[in-house]
Amino acid sequence: MFDTLKTCLGCLLLAASTVAIAAPGGHALTLYGEPPKYPEDFSHFDYVNPQAPKGGTLRLSGFGSFDSFNGFISRGTAASELGLIYDTLMVQSLDEPFSEYGLLAERIERPADNTWVRFHLRPEARFHDGEPVTAADVVFTFNTLIEQGAPFYQAYYADVKEVVADTERSVTFQFHHGNNRELPMVLGQLPVLPAHYWADRDFTRNGLERPLGSGPYRIGQVRPGRSVTFERVADYWAAELPVRKGFYNFDRVVVDYYRDTGVALEAFKAGQLDFNLEFSAKNWATGYDSPALSQGRIIKEEIANQNTQGMQGFIFNLRKPYFQDVRVRQAIALLFDFEWANERLFHGAYTRSASYFGNSELAADGLPGEDELALLEPLREQLSKTVFDSAYLPPQTDGSGSIRDQRRQAYDLLQEAGWRIENDQLINADGVPLSFEFLLIQADFERVLLPFKRNLASLGIDMQLRRIDVSQYVNRLRSRDFDMVVTSFPQSNSPGNEQREYWHSSSADNPGSRNLIGLRDPAIDQLVDGLIIADSRAELITHTRALDRVLRAGHYLVPNYHTPVYRVAYWDKFAHPSQPPKYDVGMYTWWVKPGAPDPVSVLPTAEQEP
Repeated sequence: MFDTLKTCLGCLLLAASTVAIAAPGGHALTLYGEPPKYPEDFSHFDYVNPQAPKGGTLRLSGFGSFDSFNGFISRGTAASELGLIYDTLMVQSLDEPFSEYGLLAERIERPADNTWVRFHLRPEARFHDGEPVTAADVVFTFNTLIEQGAPFYQAYYADVKEVVADTERSVTFQFHHGNNRELPMVLGQLPVLPAHYWADRDFTRNGLERPLGSGPYRIGQVRPGRSVTFERVADYWAAELPVRKGFYNFDRVVVDYYRDTGVALEAFKAGQLDFNLEFSAKNWATGYDSPALSQGRIIKEEIANQNTQGMQGFIFNLRKPYFQDVRVRQAIALLFDFEWANERLFHGAYTRSASYFGNSELAADGLPGEDELALLEPLREQLSKTVFDSAYLPPQTDGSGSIRDQRRQAYDLLQEAGWRIENDQLINADGVPLSFEFLLIQADFERVLLPFKRNLASLGIDMQLRRIDVSQYVNRLRSRDFDMVVTSFPQSNSPGNEQREYWHSSSADNPGSRNLIGLRDPAIDQLVDGLIIADSRAELITHTRALDRVLRAGHYLVPNYHTPVYRVAYWDKFAHPSQPPKYDVGMYTWWVKPGAPDPVSVLPTAEQEP
């Protein structure tokens, strides 16, 4: 989870009815019982180099700071890459959309009615102190996350009735019902914590005591708030398992923290960092220009991104009265000139996002089909009439910066909603101006927002930009103390339980949930519930398209943009498999080329200064 708790997959056990096996259960989970790509006797995933050499250091950048090594609670700011120290019951294949394979669990059982799942743990599984990983640890982990962890877990595991340790190495999760097909895979992603370690510690407290795990790395040197070093576990118990071969080849992973992404980029070019996943089109176009780039010591590579794109946008906090009218939200969204920004700021690198499930078959398109209408018609009285029109698409401009038509449409909507311009201010019937704050943490995002701010000001709308540090930002989001922020809603090719966290009324008041918008809509709740219990791929697609259509018609955010590639820059000390995974960058399948010098060793002394 942690940083990478960005996807949630559906699942179904590959049942013994399809393959005769000596022991109960199987080695993999898939969504609808289809055979997994990799058979039980597979030796490694196709996207790794099983002979990759071990050694060297990977140096990454973190943003802001950190004050906690407990990423499971809502207190504090957790360090990046904490997932490296924990093993999960299963691991997701990065070249299949809906498959997981056993890690801590060697076999998995699931009945035909999907009312429980049983994990059989590997006898060789060990924590870093040598203690075995047991069913009691799994029970402890689950109950602790539900009772003391962040509110996210209560929603994520809402359909679990109880968890029971059957034997020392067998644990069963009982479900409230059998409708949630992905739930066994959701539980397969559970990181298992050591009950004996936490027996005399307070799980709800954050701090920098190094936690005990069972994963490929342990925490080494720590410079509080500034740097964390993860050290590869030399006797890692799972190193030779098929799901781990070719992974985690670096002896050390160092994460240095920077409060400004521009400074981090300069540190990368100076050889202080090794690898950078770039999110700025401007930086990608010109920011890496340097002698090291021209000499081939820095490599820029674009790797195809085949994931569902999800949605990034400027979200409205519906808890604020002035954002509760859909006409106000639509009017504000009309004043973001993407085409101008794409040409002038982004070097034409982006595509405007329209769907919450873009770049996939899950996105709504055109008029709703008969299958979608079967879901939407019973909700017609609760939905906007526009839901039954073509799926909403953001308007396009000519990129000149002149948005007269959009400004006119926006003002018409605002007038309908009871607003008017007086003394260059947009005010409502009570004379209260429309003024709100945009909260952000990245300085380089201000260049995107300033033109938007000017367009809003042309209709008398006052948007104030307020940049704060990471810890303040996290706390204000948790307490819902914001008007507008930029955020993203990542999606997998099999959306499921995480949709409850994003859109469902049950998550609206949970501090720390992803329902930052504050959605409380019974129609959306019904569509989310139906999506989670979808019984076939076709049914899942239909529910997702219907949900996408309703979200887009609600104008709950100002859609941003996306790119179909990962933009990766790295020093030439690295090599990676010729076949990358379909659904991930695959950074931990890379390795350091034997004998390759560190970047800092080939730079002049002056450039080595921090």
